[in-house]
Amino acid sequence: MSFVKLTASTLAIAAVSATAAAARDNVQVAGSSTVLPYASIVAEAFGENFDFPTPVVESGGSSAGLKRFCEGVGENTIDIANASRKIRDKEIAACADAGVTDIVEVRIGYDGIVFASQLNGPEFTAFEPADIFNALAPKVVVDGELVDNPYTNWSEFNADLPDAEILAFIPGTKHGTREVFEEKVIAAGCEATGALEAMVAGGMSEDDAEDACLAVRTDGKSVDIDGDYTETLARIDSNPNGIGVFGLAFYENNTDKLKVATMSGVEPTTESIATGEYPVSRPLYFYIKKAHVGVIPGLQEFAEFFVADEIAGPDGPLANYGLVSDPELAETQEGVANLVTMGSGS
Repeated sequence: MSFVKLTASTLAIAAVSATAAAARDNVQVAGSSTVLPYASIVAEAFGENFDFPTPVVESGGSSAGLKRFCEGVGENTIDIANASRKIRDKEIAACADAGVTDIVEVRIGYDGIVFASQLNGPEFTAFEPADIFNALAPKVVVDGELVDNPYTNWSEFNADLPDAEILAFIPGTKHGTREVFEEKVIAAGCEATGALEAMVAGGMSEDDAEDACLAVRTDGKSVDIDGDYTETLARIDSNPNGIGVFGLAFYENNTDKLKVATMSGVEPTTESIATGEYPVSRPLYFYIKKAHVGVIPGLQEFAEFFVADEIAGPDGPLANYGLVSDPELAETQEGVANLVTMGSGS
């Protein structure tokens, strides 16, 4: 992809200076497949506009990226982890155990999780969380009883859905998208169908029932995808009845191949996510290893560039690619400029 170079006066970014003492000369980034396209756009533009090498951006999922981030400090570890969820307490603890004690959390904006299917496939145009739960849960409520999931076709529990085989490609457990999918779709559907109440009535503690709500069936109807969204797209290409879970930006860049469903009657768009109307959305982040700032050339400059108004603002290239700009972007910019670390206020 190609971008017009931005003038220094337009960017208003900190002055560029190389750090000769660094053991390597490029910023290294890994993590969320949702954040990947945004980070790749910024990395390319950064390489075009600064006297630093273009950062290396890899995918692998939020959990995998944060695991690499928390391996320690030094040239053989990455500088930034992208994540489609907040870093967990156990990950912060793992970081600390490996000497990564100063972490800068950067919220870049918001994204929506969408359900999309083959353009010429069945008309999966409207979903409720209950539909996804009934399709994918190992146990569902039928005639008031919690039973092993008997459903093989969508129309069996909702006559408004196609008489098509249930086949869903969902993000694997190492992806941040999975956590949001579980929380805002599966858990919501579990409660809406009465399954949560039935589990508790059957003797489960509320905590155990909430955990059980997040389980998915293992009979081939629900398929975990551990790779990025391109793998999900490939599965749908070869399975006409397949439904996939994607980030909004990926879908918007593949509308020639995919059609999207509404959730609770709301179409996922930049506008519906920005207003909070679309129910399945989440903030996106990257995490900076402060110990690498001043050692790895261009690290802070890249981070500041990423959240600049001209990049992450509502009129920037990331918004054109599907990112919903953060209303508190100015506060984020200040935190990055001052390298404010998590939990310290400084």
